[in-house]
Parts: sequence; structure tokens; C-alpha cells
Amino acid sequence: MTYQIIEEDGFKFIEAGQGETLVLLHGLMGELSNWELVIEHFKDRYHVVVPILPIYELPILTLGVKALSRYVHRFLKYKNYSQVVLIGNSLGGHVGLVFTVAHQEFVKALVLTGSSGLYENAFGGSFPRRESYDYIKEKVEFTFYDPATATKELVDDVFKTVNDRSRVIRILTMAKSAIRHNMAKELSKITIPVSLIWGKNDKVTPPEVAEEFHQLLPNSELNWVDQCGHAPMMEHPDIFNNYLEKFLDRILLK
Repeated sequence: MTYQIIEEDGFKFIEAGQGETLVLLHGLMGELSNWELVIEHFKDRYHVVVPILPIYELPILTLGVKALSRYVHRFLKYKNYSQVVLIGNSLGGHVGLVFTVAHQEFVKALVLTGSSGLYENAFGGSFPRRESYDYIKEKVEFTFYDPATATKELVDDVFKTVNDRSRVIRILTMAKSAIRHNMAKELSKITIPVSLIWGKNDKVTPPEVAEEFHQLLPNSELNWVDQCGHAPMMEHPDIFNNYLEKFLDRILLK
């Protein structure tokens, strides 16, 4: 990443550009770099902000999807943002959903890609062979349609994270919270426009999850990315950005 991480009043984030605000929420194992090509594409027309979710900083006894939603609320109030477009991948999408149910007045539109909140087939309840680099490499490759997307740098980062005992406990705590927090009965409350941009070959949150989101979210559209896994903005950034651009043009420029 070429962007400087800003630290203000306990918040860490990056931002670029000017205009309507897009807030990008990363996933459980996600890095800010996951959004790099989205930031590059949209920063000339929009104000793009990526907060670092405090998965490794919040008290472990309160760590969960709701705690991250409260953090997003504090961050948006601190920055004096209103009517933002929330864009979330995986756990970030789930956090965006929880936040929107509670604070829809802050959100003009929502974009979900590979979001948890209904069902996910992630790492599960443990990392039984976290000391094995090949095992972790296989798990990271599982995230994508094309295993080559799991670069050595990405695998190295995940391997380092899951072999940090403090971090892996927090990751598992967070993952269990996400699995427990099923959003099915709450989604009808979200009446703002929602764009679902989904990998057709997502094995973590499979296509039927996207279809269920589409069915339960009353004002949603569903866009498929072929030959794509759990992170379309990384694996097929041009297609992802094209879908996102059309959605933003429709909801923000009308």
C-alpha cells in the first residue's frame, strides 16, 4: 500500500480523494491492501476511507460483530460523516449490515461482496495445523477461484497472524461471533439500495448465500462475477469496479 495510515483519537484509517464518501470495511483476515485497486479507481471522483477494524485491540470479552459495528458508529461520528456508502467484504459486510440495521440514517447505500451474516464456510472453529505453512497456504488458496491470487506475500501474512497466539484467539472469537449472529430476521429492515457483487465460485459464502441476501433485502440487486471466489475486488477488480461504478452512478448521481 502506498497510502499512509492516519492515527487520530484512537482510530486508524486511510483516506484518499474528495466527494461523496465511500467507507470500505475489510474482512477478518483482510488487509487494507485488499482494497487497493478499488481506492485507485474511485479516488478521483469520491472520498474513499478505509478504517482499520480493531479486531486485535478491543477487549476480548466484548469482541464480536456488534462491537465492531459500535466502533464504526464512533468512527463515523468522529469524522462527522453522514449518508456514506458502506462497502464491505466478508466480515466487513457483516459489520456493515449490523451497523445499517442500527443506524440506517448514516448510510445512503450498502455494497456487500462475499458477506457473512447468513452462512459462511470459513476456517471453522480452529486452525488444527497452523504451524504448517502448506496447510495455511491451502486455506488461503481456498478463498479464491484462481489459487495464484494467493500470493506468497498474502500467505506469509496469514501464516504470521495465525501463529501469533493472541491474534489467533481473537480471530476464532470473532469468527464464532459472526457465525452466531445470523441476520436473516433483520434484513427486511434495510430499505436503502443494496448492491450484492458476488463471486460465482465463492466457496466461503457460496452463491446460494448471495441469492438469499437478494431475496431478504427488499431493495437489492445481485451481480455475479464469473470464475471468482470470495474477494471479487482482488480477483477481478475491473469487473468489481465496473459493477460498483454503475451502482454509484445510479444512486448518487440521479
